[in-house]
Amino acid sequence: MFALVALLAVGACKSKKKAVQPEPAPAPVERVEETPPPAPQPSAEEVAAQKLESAFNSVAGSSSAAMANQSIEQTLAMFSNQDTPVLIVIHEENGIKDYDEPTTIRKYLEYLKDTKKNLNYISDIRLDANGKVSELELRRK
Repeated sequence: MFALVALLAVGACKSKKKAVQPEPAPAPVERVEETPPPAPQPSAEEVAAQKLESAFNSVAGSSSAAMANQSIEQTLAMFSNQDTPVLIVIHEENGIKDYDEPTTIRKYLEYLKDTKKNLNYISDIRLDANGKVSELELRRK
């Protein structure tokens, strides 16, 4: 009887040991941190168009003629010359564009100053080798 009790006690201890032993740790998972691809850099034309949109709004929204004239002079510095052509698309069908009467950038900026409204947006812009605007195409908003 004593042997039976001793055998049960030893058996019970072994089963408790097995239950207490920790499970083996899972294999470590190698983490590969993905860095997002760099954002595409805007082209020179896109940067120039953004600056021009801001400049046009500045001229149109000037509170005085002196401020408008100062904005005009700053804006003209972005162009190859003050006679750079500005074409305004008034209609397009099947890829054929109809333009309003061609004008120059100086005349267009004076128009913005006088009307105090910027009703057009830049649809095409061409830069020369120096990075200055050599041709501008606008459309109605």
